[in-house]
Amino acid sequence: MTQEPSTQAEHMTPFLILWTGEAISLVGTMAAQFALIWWLTKETGSAAVLSMATLFGLLPSVAFGPVIGVLVDRWDRKRVMLISDAMVALASLTLAYLFFTHTATPSSVFVILFLRGLGNAFQSPAMVASTSLMVPRRHLTRIQGLNQLLQGGMNIIAAPLGALLLAVLSISGVMLVDVATALFAIIPLLFIHVPRPSPANSAARDQANSIWTDMRAGVRYLLNRKGHLSLVVMVCLINGCLVPAFSLLPLLVSRELGGNAAKLAWLSSAVGIGTITGGILLGIWGGTRRRIMTVLPALIGLGAGVIALGIAPSYVPALAAMLVIGLIVPFVNGPIQAILQATIAAEYQGRVFTLMGSLAGMMAPLGLLLASPVAELTGVRAWYVTAGLVCFSMGVAGFLMPSLLQIESAPNELPSPRRDAGHAILFESSPDATSQETMTC
Repeated sequence: MTQEPSTQAEHMTPFLILWTGEAISLVGTMAAQFALIWWLTKETGSAAVLSMATLFGLLPSVAFGPVIGVLVDRWDRKRVMLISDAMVALASLTLAYLFFTHTATPSSVFVILFLRGLGNAFQSPAMVASTSLMVPRRHLTRIQGLNQLLQGGMNIIAAPLGALLLAVLSISGVMLVDVATALFAIIPLLFIHVPRPSPANSAARDQANSIWTDMRAGVRYLLNRKGHLSLVVMVCLINGCLVPAFSLLPLLVSRELGGNAAKLAWLSSAVGIGTITGGILLGIWGGTRRRIMTVLPALIGLGAGVIALGIAPSYVPALAAMLVIGLIVPFVNGPIQAILQATIAAEYQGRVFTLMGSLAGMMAPLGLLLASPVAELTGVRAWYVTAGLVCFSMGVAGFLMPSLLQIESAPNELPSPRRDAGHAILFESSPDATSQETMTC
């Protein structure tokens, strides 16, 4: 049994400092990412090279996620975040040097993308797992609303900002901008304390335990909680359905809606605008007292929105459907993240979040492999209708699952801050897109 974080955790200034620093760092990261993709496009003109770049960036979190989760739960999370942020900044600094000396090659970019991905794979779960010890439980959903707002904003401004920086700076200059913005994330961590969880059973965290033993303990922890397991399965299925759906969006626009690149861009912007609006509303409202009662109706609405997009007879209804989808996504993503943060024991959160991220990450390529033949055989609209029906059905089925409905009724498992005596309880949350991301549109 644990307690609500102390009244020290009510003071939001330290959290806002950290959140703002991470948000500024994310702006630099997204701009740098756009610049790298554009450089690879100009240098090679190869779709295979672009796919490889994406793969190298995602590989660390998908392949090593469970092991990283164990290490995050063992180590000092503040130190993990500092080293991870510094590693990403150093990778960008290395790229800046390579571009400045004209020695950069696609292969060297792949290596740096892998290292950046590895740093983010450690940083994201460390920050997400620390949030439950820093933020009062009643504010967790609002924090996720802010994160969804940031993600929506990045969807809109990242590409134009990257293009603008490339117009006024060299690509090495853009990399240095990424390094500079990373300092806004690193410097606050030097001064703000991040609490460490105190495990209920110290033997479970004995450093002599093998990583495999700790990993199995995390899996058992999840398997023994039917409600949480159901939620993770939902996230994986949503990822497996919606990531391919939005990968097929160019085909939907060109084949079915008679649109061009400009109309495709407007559809993408509509999602971002909707996500910003939904993030603001969720941040103000905070969701229902039982967060799962926000998730399930929103999941039904998300399914209906995707079906509407699939059957849209023309461009304008499709644009409206995309706006609605973007509006609803924060009300699915945000509360799910808050539920897990509020109900998973802090000493297990690193393992649970990285396990969920790895499973959801693997579902996306599996869904893509299935979506391609389905779209070729039955038409691209069929996948949208199918994906929408899956989301809609999961939302309805959730109301029939007692373990899911009661997921927040169990006794709190978060360790009490008093076990970390002598330190102030401050605030932090990660606006990193990859941390929200297990479920993406």
